[in-house]
Amino acid sequence: MPTPTVPFNFLSLEPALADYARARYAVMPIPYDATVSWRGGTKNGPHAVIAASEHMETYDDELDAEYHEAGIATLEALEPDARGPEAMCNRVQQAAGRVVDDGKMLIGLGGEHSVTIGLFRAVRKQHPDLSVLQIDAHTDLRDEYHSSPYSHACVMRRIVDTGAKIAGVGVRSISAEEWAFIRSRPEQILAMTGLKVASTPDWIDRVLDHLGEKVYLSIDIDGFDPAVAPGTGTPEPGGLTWYQGCRLLRALAERKQIVGMDVVEVAPVSDQTVTEHLAARLIYKMICYREHAARRAM
Repeated sequence: MPTPTVPFNFLSLEPALADYARARYAVMPIPYDATVSWRGGTKNGPHAVIAASEHMETYDDELDAEYHEAGIATLEALEPDARGPEAMCNRVQQAAGRVVDDGKMLIGLGGEHSVTIGLFRAVRKQHPDLSVLQIDAHTDLRDEYHSSPYSHACVMRRIVDTGAKIAGVGVRSISAEEWAFIRSRPEQILAMTGLKVASTPDWIDRVLDHLGEKVYLSIDIDGFDPAVAPGTGTPEPGGLTWYQGCRLLRALAERKQIVGMDVVEVAPVSDQTVTEHLAARLIYKMICYREHAARRAM
């Protein structure tokens, strides 16, 4: 059984609420950034996000409720595998698989985006019909990058290889090769660019209609506007606002079954903590939306 870290844990919960055995959610820190392509530091993201979460309120004013009592265990940080990114993906999959097998809602906390490959594969073993909602400034659909098919720039290409449907939201930086690949897979890949989000009134409906019933949520923090998430390795102008992101996540929780998620690519910036607070709030917000939707359906 994975061992929760106490007292340093997500939301600084008391031991009973952070206990792995009773918790419905499990946060897995993955401090890994071996394939980053510009500014590094995402290996410091998990610790910074958990530290920021300790100063958050557990009351959600939008939902007029608290949902931390569902239990949120914080696991020990997963040690990087020095043999390379493919070996690291396998390590992540193995560790995540144990959490999924225990019936927990897995929340991966990166680290660079390549860790999503192992997380997704672990969840997909229990949910073969899994689709992916990707919030990201980039499509990450390159077949190889810097000679590696397991680069953070290739994560969604490896997921597409499994046959899963993907909806990418907030995309603002894409290569010609990736656009050609998207056009060749219109039934499998939807790219809801930043421009489309800004100009399409029913963009949320289009995204959710593309996805299947069971969804894995992957949030690259650079999918948000750098004004609210400057601490990331490859920021791009534009991106989702906080309230656009909340609208999307609430609709996702109300209309689909979220069976796993991650937040990645947080690279802390010295002298300010805006990005890690956003990431921490996104994680708890998703827990609140998921719990709220489940209780309304009872």
